[in-house]
Amino acid sequence: MNTQPSDSQTALPNTLALERVSHRFGRLCAVDDVSLSVAPGEIVCLVGPSGCGKTTLLRLAAGLEALQQGTVRIGGEIVDGSGRHVPPERRGVGLVFQDYALFPHLDVRDNIAFGLAGIAAAERQARVAQALTRIEMAPFAATFPHALSGGQQQRVALARAVVTQPRVVLLDEPFSGLDTRLRDLVRDDATQILRETGVATLMVTHDPEEAMYVADRIAVMHAGRLHQVATPSEIYSSPVDAFVAGFFGDVNRLQGSIAEGRCAVPFPGLADVLGAKLAAVAAQNPAGNLDILVRQEALRLGDPAGAGCAVRVVASRYLGRASLVDVTANGDETGARLRARVPGRFLPAAGTSFALTVRDDGVFVYAG
Repeated sequence: MNTQPSDSQTALPNTLALERVSHRFGRLCAVDDVSLSVAPGEIVCLVGPSGCGKTTLLRLAAGLEALQQGTVRIGGEIVDGSGRHVPPERRGVGLVFQDYALFPHLDVRDNIAFGLAGIAAAERQARVAQALTRIEMAPFAATFPHALSGGQQQRVALARAVVTQPRVVLLDEPFSGLDTRLRDLVRDDATQILRETGVATLMVTHDPEEAMYVADRIAVMHAGRLHQVATPSEIYSSPVDAFVAGFFGDVNRLQGSIAEGRCAVPFPGLADVLGAKLAAVAAQNPAGNLDILVRQEALRLGDPAGAGCAVRVVASRYLGRASLVDVTANGDETGARLRARVPGRFLPAAGTSFALTVRDDGVFVYAG
């Protein structure tokens, strides 16, 4: 599995480094031998389905969960492991949670200033004023949290996290409580603030599209283990296994097989269309099962007299930005279907014939 950073990332010193971290809750292994690093100014998104261990890993980095195995370093210094435990408040970490955790009895100015109690008053005031300007909340400095919108609360929580000039910012599903339109706007603002400060950022999200949008690198987690750590482009174009491929984008999933170097696919004619991809896997695995994943947008429906797999339309639906068209192979009685995602409005009637072709970069074949 590709869990190593690219050359451009290894050239940078790591602000946060989790080394062979494991954690159990009773018999459940929530985090299983995970190593992950975040460089200065880098945003890494930890993504995966609910219950995969990503929030537990974030809490271990923050010191909110007692480390059972492994090492946590911040700025090269061990803050957890090897008999040492630095408490959360002394790690130089800024935290932003899903519910923002603002103090209801403090106004915006005092919420932001909360972590600056140990510095001179003049500097504290200057930092808070700068933070209020950066998040465009200066007019609301004396406002209490209950009178703020969700987006405003999120910005205040982020300002409170970065005003102390932490070495690392950790965010746990920070935008999930916002409606879709507001989430996009607030996410843009938050990402800009994090990049301006140059802080190392580790963000947990269950939303693969959000991770693709925000991250410099994405760490894909499933059942406590990291499956792949790479750039968004690498994750989408070169997923290391079927889980990663299926998590990032809608796919058609087929179960095939290899016998004597020949591949069988449960969709008549598709094996010929996918010939090069299947042949490459069969050359390495002369027998066994196949996981075949084809991205919906990689399917092309063309002139029925042209080259490709002969198919007919079963159903089509218009979604606004794209249309979904379900097809089955001509003459196939098994009912096997593929779904194509076509840009714009494209609603062929049921029974319409096409020749199906597939973009090579949208096909992923794995030996089972």
